[in-house]
Amino acid sequence: MAQGTTAPLAARDGWTVRPTPHSFPVLVGRLEEAVTSAKMGLVTTASASDGAKAQGFTIPGNRVVGVFRNDFARRMLAASVPAGIEAPIRFYLTENADGTATLSYRKPSVVFAPYFEGAAADLRMVAAELDVIFDQIAAAAAGK
Repeated sequence: MAQGTTAPLAARDGWTVRPTPHSFPVLVGRLEEAVTSAKMGLVTTASASDGAKAQGFTIPGNRVVGVFRNDFARRMLAASVPAGIEAPIRFYLTENADGTATLSYRKPSVVFAPYFEGAAADLRMVAAELDVIFDQIAAAAAGK
């Protein structure tokens, strides 16, 4: 049983949205390689499309991938225990109607911004460092 598709993701405040020329399965593999190359950890993965398939439904490819690394986790928690609920930071992969896929994510500095007030200054530094790493991962995964 197939379900309809929706419009591709559009940029939202604090989001980076990268349409790619890659198919959904290719983008999944490229993201995994880019995470490894950046020396980050693939911590979690969840796929609505895989779950739907297991129940006999076909929906466009959809996967959420959580990425983090223990040294960042230790620094983040030393700066703000409440910010810990935001780790790992997630990438969102979505399949488009034309067979390509889009890679999206909220910038780590946006994810951690609600915790800056009252946190140690290192939380801002962790977020800024992660912004650079996530941009590099996304560029490598989405690139040609």
